[in-house]
Amino acid sequence: MTSKQNPLSFLPGPAVDRTTFEGWNRWCETRDAFVPAPILTAKEYDSLTKRQKRIHDLHRLATHSSLPIQATPMSERVAHAVLARVEDGAFSHKAGTRGGIMVNGDGAQGKTETICEALAIFQEEWLALNNYANPDAMPGTRDLVAPVAYVRCPVKATPISTCQRILDFYGEDYKGMRLEDLVRTVKTAVVEHATKALVIDDITRLKLHREADQDVLDLIREMMSMPVTLILVGVGIPTSGLLREGRRDPKTQEWIYEPVQDAGRSPNAHAASQHERRFQVVDLDPFRYKTPGQMEAWMVHLRRLEGELRLLSDTSGMLTEGDMPEYLFHRTKGVVGILEKLIQHGCRRAMEDKSERLTKELLNQFTVTPDDMPDLDAGSGEQPDIPPHQPTQKKNTRGRNTVFDDDGPAAAGEAG
Repeated sequence: MTSKQNPLSFLPGPAVDRTTFEGWNRWCETRDAFVPAPILTAKEYDSLTKRQKRIHDLHRLATHSSLPIQATPMSERVAHAVLARVEDGAFSHKAGTRGGIMVNGDGAQGKTETICEALAIFQEEWLALNNYANPDAMPGTRDLVAPVAYVRCPVKATPISTCQRILDFYGEDYKGMRLEDLVRTVKTAVVEHATKALVIDDITRLKLHREADQDVLDLIREMMSMPVTLILVGVGIPTSGLLREGRRDPKTQEWIYEPVQDAGRSPNAHAASQHERRFQVVDLDPFRYKTPGQMEAWMVHLRRLEGELRLLSDTSGMLTEGDMPEYLFHRTKGVVGILEKLIQHGCRRAMEDKSERLTKELLNQFTVTPDDMPDLDAGSGEQPDIPPHQPTQKKNTRGRNTVFDDDGPAAAGEAG
């Protein structure tokens, strides 16, 4: 802790809504701004005043609640595929349809964060290449440049509500517009705001048993005629009906689609296959723990995570020594989001009982449930498969201190 550091700098600012142009750009600019708590030894911690200790503890809690997204071999493969598709479309001089990409994966795998991070990198590079201006701007058109647009599929989507979500990102006025006007305004906004990548998250909210869902899917096909790369994100995409019914080849791990069986909606027997031909499907899988390479990847991930912990004990080897790696894999099935919540709960407990160390015995005192992951969207099927676990009940009798329970006024510039 330095004397110049604001002791409450870890407090979160206003919530960021990435589904608006302002929110997306603020997230891009501040996504790496959080400064984790400094690493202190138990002796250094004991030398702090009561108020300093409480502030430092809150900073540690904020650090464990804001663990950085660790790149994994699986997320790097997905990020590379997304960037490749977006760059292929952005740098293409052809007027034809841009190929899209669908990112498939179960809940708590980090699909959204992986994609947003990759697109934030693309946006920074694209803006720098074009001197932070729209290279195709015409006199009288908008000044706002939005290389990336991020929206979420409405819960009960219709073509109208889907268009409105997209226009909400740009802050466009659509009051009183009919569907034809909305579609035309969306196309105009994409072109005049120089958007190169359009993300529609939670796409598997479309169950396709409603006629409106089918109409939204037709609208998405129509959007592919725009000079933008579509990125659709969801759970169980290959078997959702967004593409033809698919199965995964056990040898190649590629998705295989059954022959087209026209249900009568389209007079063209080949039209149903156009969608999957235009979209590449990539999976964001959890960690595996069978081969030596998979085990090493899991160990690397745990080792990086150890370096982010702010317990007063030495965290080196805390997650990677003995049978802890196997234990953590059993508890989480290799799902990074579940692992993060398990570690977050464990760190809080270790701070409260003053053990300042993660052990199997400590982690066995509680379990992770879907309620611990409020960001997951149940409507799109993001229900994480959390292994059942019977925690050991342990009553916590430790009283809570507050920032104001101090043994004297803090000195000016005091760090916590």
